[in-house]
Amino acid sequence: MPATIRDVARASGVHVSTVSRTFSAPHLVNPDTRSRVLSTAESLGYRPNRAARALITGRTHNIGLIVADIANPFFPPLIKAAESQARQRDYHLFVADTNEDPVMEEQLVQAMAKQVDGVLLCSPRMSNDLIEKLRREVPLVVVNRAVDGLPAVVMDVANGARAAIEHLVGLGHHDIALLGGPRGSWTNREIRRSATAAAKAAGADLTVLGPHQPTEAAGAAACDAVRATGATAVLAYNDLMAIGLLEALHDRGVSVPGELSVVGIDDILLSRLIRPKLTTVSTPTAAAGRAAVDMLLQHDDERRTNALVTLQTELIVRDSTGPNPH
Repeated sequence: MPATIRDVARASGVHVSTVSRTFSAPHLVNPDTRSRVLSTAESLGYRPNRAARALITGRTHNIGLIVADIANPFFPPLIKAAESQARQRDYHLFVADTNEDPVMEEQLVQAMAKQVDGVLLCSPRMSNDLIEKLRREVPLVVVNRAVDGLPAVVMDVANGARAAIEHLVGLGHHDIALLGGPRGSWTNREIRRSATAAAKAAGADLTVLGPHQPTEAAGAAACDAVRATGATAVLAYNDLMAIGLLEALHDRGVSVPGELSVVGIDDILLSRLIRPKLTTVSTPTAAAGRAAVDMLLQHDDERRTNALVTLQTELIVRDSTGPNPH
């Protein structure tokens, strides 16, 4: 006969409610007690019945995570960190991909609403009004987007874009192109706003190109438009676009950074493996995943936080930037 929660409580020398709390809210249980209960449960072969627990507590112990494009190397570190953080809190993480489609984004939130205790909405393309409407159906934490009244984790890409422009100006570049990202992206707006202000403050000319899809192919396709601007340096919305641009420049025999300097944003693994190695703005994606899970779970529904957590970015200078060739 399978072991019950009462068997675990009796063998551990604790109350049944302590065993229940160990599995439903382990962070609320004394570490020594928690360890004893878990060890006893393991030895007895006890496994909590999630369906029954959900009926009692009203919680599924599931979290939804919706990303704009799971094929984008920006997202896997965030997903992995969020999954690990959720597992430590005895939650399961379900991941869904919108393929940069705001309509699918809305549909996925609605589909998950009755099956999870909350949703992490990463780099959403929906309008703020729609996001605020959806929060009435399920608790939301937004990642890479600031929405008034909603808990959010953002990476300070504005500071990163400013540092990138200042780095390029410091190398003597005064004609700079900005490869914009997707329409509807909060990150894209932040990058454009900050880069424009930094260029103006430094007396540099900034030519904005876009919007573009945040892909390698889009970066490559923008190559001729970049060259037509006469810019000697480029800041791209993300590393994928910067890498696509590097490939296209190589195909055309354009030297980087000899003739054109290139900067990306994200610091994905590939940015360190290509040649020339990509100068980029490093974003703390794993930290964002962990922070978003903690933010979603740290309060019950009546006391849910509306805090905005801002994580710092850092400019990583590598081989793709150099002095103005002129």
